[in-house]
Amino acid sequence: MESRELEVAGACVFTPEVFRDDRGLFVSPFQSEAFLRATGRPLFPVAQTSCSFSRRGVVRGVHFTRTPPGMAKYVYCVRGKALDIVVDLRLGSPTFGRWDTVVLDPVDFRAVYFPVGVGHAFVALQDDTAMAYTLSLAYDPDNELALSVLDPELGLPLPGDIQQVVSERDRVAPTLAQAADAGLLPHYGECLKIEDALTAPRDRP
Repeated sequence: MESRELEVAGACVFTPEVFRDDRGLFVSPFQSEAFLRATGRPLFPVAQTSCSFSRRGVVRGVHFTRTPPGMAKYVYCVRGKALDIVVDLRLGSPTFGRWDTVVLDPVDFRAVYFPVGVGHAFVALQDDTAMAYTLSLAYDPDNELALSVLDPELGLPLPGDIQQVVSERDRVAPTLAQAADAGLLPHYGECLKIEDALTAPRDRP
């Protein structure tokens, strides 16, 4: 499995080897040794796995979790095709406000790791695009926050050749500056502490 750090500090993309033959294919989108080599830590304890289905043009995000408690994610695409967007929302981060993109599909089976405090958005480029999520925290709507994907300060590279389908929640989401003024953005140091706590050795009885 190959790995590469993205423009957002701590975020990585992983590209596994895909084994194909006349029966189909076999692939392992997550591999613990490759993750440890790339990030310097094991994957977080898994609290929940989820899957979303989206038609072409659906834009989800920019989503992030109130910190604390904070949430880390590992995301890949099992059907269709998506432009996945990683956004650094962590105040004090060396890459605050930066973003990077990865095309996810079930051809290369790339996967993206989102550290605690990093925002996630994607655009479905095909109908029935299915995204699989591995999460460090169970979903709680009270902790889920969003920023506007149309914020000109962020300047996210949304494709211009598709008609965007955006939920009401995402349509009225604040800009990066508004979220900062409202005290909604996570702090880099606190995010790192939460990640350390997630993967710290636990005493066994």
